Amino acid sequence: EGNEPEETTQITYRELLVQVCQFSNVLRKQGIQKGDRVAIYMPMILELVVAMLACARLGALHSIVFAGFSAESLCERILDSSCSLLITTDAFYRGEKLVNLKELADEALEKCREKGFSVRCCIVVKHLGREELGTGDSSSQSPPIKRTCRDVQGKPKEKPKRIWPQISWNQGVDFWWHELMHEAGDECEPEWCDAEDPLFILYTSGSTGKPKASVYVFLYCIGGVVHTVGGYMLYVATTFKYVFDFHAEDVFWCTADIGWITGHSYVTYGPLANSATSVLFEGIPTYPDVSRLWSIVDKYKVTKFYTAPTAIRLLMKFGDEPVTKHSRASLQVLGTVGEPINPEAWLWYHQVVGAQRCPIVDTFWQTETGGHMLTPFPGATPMKPGSATFPFFGVAPAILNESGEELEGEAEGYLVFKQPWPGIMRTVYGNHERFETTYFKKFPGYYMTGDGCRRDQDGYYWITGRIDDMLNVSGHLLSTAEVESALVEHEAVAEAAVVSHPHPVKGECLYCFVTLCDGHTFSPMLMEDLKKQIREKIGPIATPDYIQNAPGLPKTRSGKIMRRVLRKIAQNDHDLGDTSTVADPSVISHLFSHRCLTIQ
Repeated sequence: EGNEPEETTQITYRELLVQVCQFSNVLRKQGIQKGDRVAIYMPMILELVVAMLACARLGALHSIVFAGFSAESLCERILDSSCSLLITTDAFYRGEKLVNLKELADEALEKCREKGFSVRCCIVVKHLGREELGTGDSSSQSPPIKRTCRDVQGKPKEKPKRIWPQISWNQGVDFWWHELMHEAGDECEPEWCDAEDPLFILYTSGSTGKPKASVYVFLYCIGGVVHTVGGYMLYVATTFKYVFDFHAEDVFWCTADIGWITGHSYVTYGPLANSATSVLFEGIPTYPDVSRLWSIVDKYKVTKFYTAPTAIRLLMKFGDEPVTKHSRASLQVLGTVGEPINPEAWLWYHQVVGAQRCPIVDTFWQTETGGHMLTPFPGATPMKPGSATFPFFGVAPAILNESGEELEGEAEGYLVFKQPWPGIMRTVYGNHERFETTYFKKFPGYYMTGDGCRRDQDGYYWITGRIDDMLNVSGHLLSTAEVESALVEHEAVAEAAVVSHPHPVKGECLYCFVTLCDGHTFSPMLMEDLKKQIREKIGPIATPDYIQNAPGLPKTRSGKIMRRVLRKIAQNDHDLGDTSTVADPSVISHLFSHRCLTIQ
């Protein structure tokens, strides 16, 4: 299902195999071999699935970068794993917004060249230019595309038609996907892989210390999670089958983008490994109107539906009518993923979307785990709104206190897992020491999730949120250090601290404190400048909701920023607990009196 409701197509398993073989031959002709890394920067179109499966067929590692990320983010990921080839798209529409992806890809490749690394080939899917492909035109430029703007109810707006500009073309580097596929054979013997051979790399956020202008700040660094062929495939196939109670006649739909782990596991690999019929959706939940998801459910008779709490909270705002005007009679199981779901959203999802007849599987897992770790089983587990419930088969969770002691019965502390499972990540690409330090050093003998957790008297697990410097914005994990790094790169900013703030739709949003360099003045123009810098360095998803001028930050006498106190200030919560270690208490009073006006 494309961005527009009339943009639909379907593909059989046989047709998919042919396209995968063809593109595998294309990659082989470009010199891609087993163990090579291939970057993919694409919207949710069929060619994205073909590209990742072709890499898997050759034993090459795909590194998919979410199409909402910036050129800088793409550049960093290409450099970290030395990708020799990039696959992208001319452009795409996300709702009414045109995203010139080829322009961003060109900018990323130029940044790579400036840093001494050249990607030898960029393969471009002519996505917006598909209409001309039947004309025999092999022009190296995409044609203008005209589309009518629509309002939120799907009615045409009285606006001029949009015209898609010509894209740039780099001879000798850029190649059209369709031209290369036209020349490729439709049979390709796969490379045989060991179960522990790597399948793909997917990047998460982390941080490392580096001084800037005599102020010690955290600078962003990325970590490539590596999953392997055998264990990952076994785990996603099994969790998909049992968590969603999959049957051959089902139509499955996971709304996640393939640029995230949920899309890898439960859009591509899990469903395909079970021979499932599934929906791939390029658009957004509110375009051309706010009933789009339920229209698609009826259109394809979706039986199992998997989405994020962010989408549920967003659609709740528009009331029940956009949902109830559609039948939804085909739905049997509902799922949530990406972040803990608040009870209010859970109840709306159950009562309105599922008409009180569909069990909800609220799943907890991570990029690093590969697949579901804590989850109810539909029809078998009594449900509690907001609880990730019980461990999947063979998964062994535990709750530890600060001393690393296991807590029994009702307890709250660090969520860990005490034995391995097939889908566990095997390493951080190129940095196994970091892998061991991040996940196993704090509590030797346990896998450290980085999440806090509470276990109730019935043995149900409740995720309480990140315990490290991470934010969960609209189901996407962001490093506070990553955002702080983008802020302090601005010439006006001497120091920055970023904390989470509750948001009625996104779950969490970013609240930033910035200390300016001498000679600079805080102003609305500077705020917009800082937001623009973050969008360019990381992507629109990291744009802060609030930026507060902070002449000073609350610190211990050793110079450590007290983020716990900043979180309280951001939420206007004066119950600060023990502040005896604050070097200058007057800083706290000043920040409270000048905090941003926020919404809960």
